[in-house]
Amino acid sequence: MLWTLAGILLVLWILGLIFKVAGGIIHILLVIAAIIIVVNLIRGRASGRG
Repeated sequence: MLWTLAGILLVLWILGLIFKVAGGIIHILLVIAAIIIVVNLIRGRASGRG
């Protein structure tokens, strides 16, 4: 689910760059999605050690 959301946001971000549509909002959403992915990766590795 998270990877799907990240993929959709990436496509929307690229379209926003090409067509200059809602670029600011898409950039903010992409940054939030990237932060969530990094947090999930860190949590996954931390729980794997226990």
